[in-house]
Amino acid sequence: QVQLVESGGGLVQPGGSLRLSCAASGFSVDYAAIGWFRQAPGKGREGLSCITKRDGATTYADSVKGRFSTARGNARNTVYLQMNNLKPEDTAVYYCAIGPPCDLNPRIDYRAMDYWGKGTLVTVSS
Repeated sequence: QVQLVESGGGLVQPGGSLRLSCAASGFSVDYAAIGWFRQAPGKGREGLSCITKRDGATTYADSVKGRFSTARGNARNTVYLQMNNLKPEDTAVYYCAIGPPCDLNPRIDYRAMDYWGKGTLVTVSS
């Protein structure tokens, strides 16, 4: 059974940083990728980043390029999302998901993803 669990969300002031973690279990497909997405109240789900499990290749949405970065953790099937210089408009529920390799989903389309975590809330406010 595939399971994804996000953690690390919380309240942070504008300009601050957070690191989200995604722990995935129940799958061992080396060519898969883990993507990060977010959904703000009243808005659609937005793709933020993608990292291919096999070789660590990454892609980013233009909206977060230069502020957010994703990386594989030392623990197997763990992926992080480092978020810097956070803004109030970054407030959202953040999700990780498993899907095809990043080069097959260059627009980080949430509809291409197969399995999802339940999300972690990030609130950026003073």
